[in-house]
Amino acid sequence: MKELLAINKYIIRYRGRIVLGFIFVALANYFGMLIPKKIGEALDFVRDTLEKVSQTAKADDLSVALIKFSLIVIAFVLLKGFFMYMMRQTVIVVSRLIEYDLRKDIYAHLQEQNTSFYKKGKTGDIMSRIAEDVSKVRNYLGPGILYAFNLITLFVFTIYAMLLVSPKLTLLTLLPLPFLSLSIYYVSDKIHTHSTIIQKQLSKLTVITQEVYSGIRVVKSHGKEQMFSEYFEAESVNFKTKSLQLARVNALFFPLMILLINLSTLIVLLVGGKYVLDGTVTPGNIVEFIIYVNMLTWPVTSIGWIASIIQEAEASQARINAIMNEQTELPNGSKEVENLKGDIIFDNVNFTYPETGISALKNFNLHIKAGEKVAVLGKTASGKSTIAELILRMYDPNSGKILLDGLDLKEYNFHSIREQMAYVPQEVFLFSDTVLANIAFGVENLDVEEARKYAKSVCIDEEIMKLKDGYDTMVGERGVTLSGGQKQRVSITRALVRNPKFVILDDCLSAVDVETEQNILSYLNEALKDKTAIIITHRVHSLQNFDKIIVIDQGEIVEQGTHEELIELNNGYYAQMLENANEGVASWS
Repeated sequence: MKELLAINKYIIRYRGRIVLGFIFVALANYFGMLIPKKIGEALDFVRDTLEKVSQTAKADDLSVALIKFSLIVIAFVLLKGFFMYMMRQTVIVVSRLIEYDLRKDIYAHLQEQNTSFYKKGKTGDIMSRIAEDVSKVRNYLGPGILYAFNLITLFVFTIYAMLLVSPKLTLLTLLPLPFLSLSIYYVSDKIHTHSTIIQKQLSKLTVITQEVYSGIRVVKSHGKEQMFSEYFEAESVNFKTKSLQLARVNALFFPLMILLINLSTLIVLLVGGKYVLDGTVTPGNIVEFIIYVNMLTWPVTSIGWIASIIQEAEASQARINAIMNEQTELPNGSKEVENLKGDIIFDNVNFTYPETGISALKNFNLHIKAGEKVAVLGKTASGKSTIAELILRMYDPNSGKILLDGLDLKEYNFHSIREQMAYVPQEVFLFSDTVLANIAFGVENLDVEEARKYAKSVCIDEEIMKLKDGYDTMVGERGVTLSGGQKQRVSITRALVRNPKFVILDDCLSAVDVETEQNILSYLNEALKDKTAIIITHRVHSLQNFDKIIVIDQGEIVEQGTHEELIELNNGYYAQMLENANEGVASWS
């Protein structure tokens, strides 16, 4: 159970309620133990009364005595029921509170992970851990711990009561228990092994489902529905097979528990009968013993179930710990950005993506002055997007420095940097919400009129108004109901409404026509005239008004300057791109 030690901090947090719950468990079992004792006393009283007094006295004495015994037993039953209710209100409620805390902590930890973590991991697997695995751990914290403590206290009280009656009969009755312990020891390891395999397979099914539904357009456009159905069915059969293996282990275990308990009952009847004849115990004691054994039936049979819960929780917590032990590679700085100017210097920066080993920037040097409008051009995979990711501190360079307003970027709190920057990535992401909610993401109390003002500037307002519900139209998961160009322009609108001091547009106009692109760039030049802006693109249209144009190839700057300066380099990259564009080639790929 070493993996489950990680949740001790939550148990300590709610230790008061848990201790109170254990007290209620003990009280419930204490009064439960008194019930068979009183029933045994009642039976012996009836027998003694029948033997000692006359027929007339018998009826009166028995009626009064049995009413008293009945009332006492009812009182014990009510008290046991009350404390059972209270124990569930404490222990089970605590398990729900810890489940909430655990999910919240996992979610917060995942929020702190850098981009590399999500590129290496799979969304479906992460979802499985935060949903299914946490539920398995909750079962251990709630029913698992509750029934385990219930079993312990019930054993203590019941065996103590049995020893008071007859130590010899008690020892004979409990003789099957060592065999029970050995079977638990053997089976629990099997359960743990199968549980780990099952959780991994369930995670795989979640990944498959998430990827297919997210990429349903690709699946349908290639006519691969049947292939994925067969693939999912095969993995589901694999999951079923593994689940049945675990079920077979449990199926063998529970009948074994019942057999051993019934064996104890048989011992009570055979040996106890002899003791009654010898006068060592009374018939009431035998009834009392049989009730005790039956009281132990469910708790003892639940040992296998508790063992299964613990082993499943152990396997699930190991998967959770694997995530929680992931440390972000980006230590956060302490300096808050109060008034971002946007002066950026790349000083001999080298960077290689850790998840792929691809070298993106080599001895990279660049100075972007505050308020400059810079266009970054280059082939696919030349390192253009890497510039944006490094400025936003999605990654840190392997060597060299990046200075923001004269200070090393690592010294800043990256949350404060990102709050004053607007970034529109190549892969546009819209939430499954209304158009207005997507535009207002990160902005409080944005009304429709304000949103429309910015939407008009990027030529999307008219198209939004033509939608069924206008700005209240649901865009579907990942914005599936909008075209590529519409999603790009909604994302740009979302960036502009924040009124940022630094704007990075990463090839986010690729899905719009040239005329619309020119209109948007013209607006951006005006709206961002006093702000730093970096526009990463493949196209060379409408770049004449940029303060600086950077051409990158294989992670290095091969040309930089204004439009006029670069076209004077007749054999240069930029001049060639411009010539190709004039001949009808829209981009360099």
